[in-house]
Amino acid sequence: MRMLVVEDEPALARQVASALQENGFTVDLAADGEDGQHFGATENYDAVVLDLGLPVLDGVSVLRAWRDEGLAVPVLILTARGSWQDRVNGLNAGGDDYLVKPFHMEELIARVRALIRRSSGLADSVLSAGCVELNTVSGTVTHDGEAIRLTANEFKVLSTLMMRPTQVHKKTDLAEMVYGMNEDRDSNTIEVFVARLRRKLGADVIQTVRGLGYRIAEP
Repeated sequence: MRMLVVEDEPALARQVASALQENGFTVDLAADGEDGQHFGATENYDAVVLDLGLPVLDGVSVLRAWRDEGLAVPVLILTARGSWQDRVNGLNAGGDDYLVKPFHMEELIARVRALIRRSSGLADSVLSAGCVELNTVSGTVTHDGEAIRLTANEFKVLSTLMMRPTQVHKKTDLAEMVYGMNEDRDSNTIEVFVARLRRKLGADVIQTVRGLGYRIAEP
């Protein structure tokens, strides 16, 4: 899963990015509203963490631009402002949830996960596909009840497929979920990750849709 964090306080941005990465997310950073608006409009993200008090272009303006362009990505608003009206303005502009600074990273992670689950039409934090279960909170995967050790990139591929089980995912789209903007996005490595997942979880867990990509096998 891939996140965009738009935050102008460098230390906080690094802390948020580190916490998300430790929990299995690929993270891109933007330090002002103009870059954040551009990244959100041109890249694919599962969710966005957006500060309202940004330089160049404020967070409310960023949100309105995204929503005017039809972008439905879930957005968690961060604000240090004490006025309830600022939070209301952010939600009215298209935000889905908010946190007031200072906050606990555990709460941010939980809220991000909840936003992604809701946007994917999922109610449970445990995803299932046949004998395979993926716990989005603990980051664990089991097959027939037995714990399976996955690499970080294998987990990202599997969680992306299981979050949207009816969708066919192109290799290039999966590569975007695994690698950030500043990394080499070699879609051929997705074939390697899928092959490893099939060896660990069973050959039928991930289906190849010829000429299109991959999807999680139907029950």
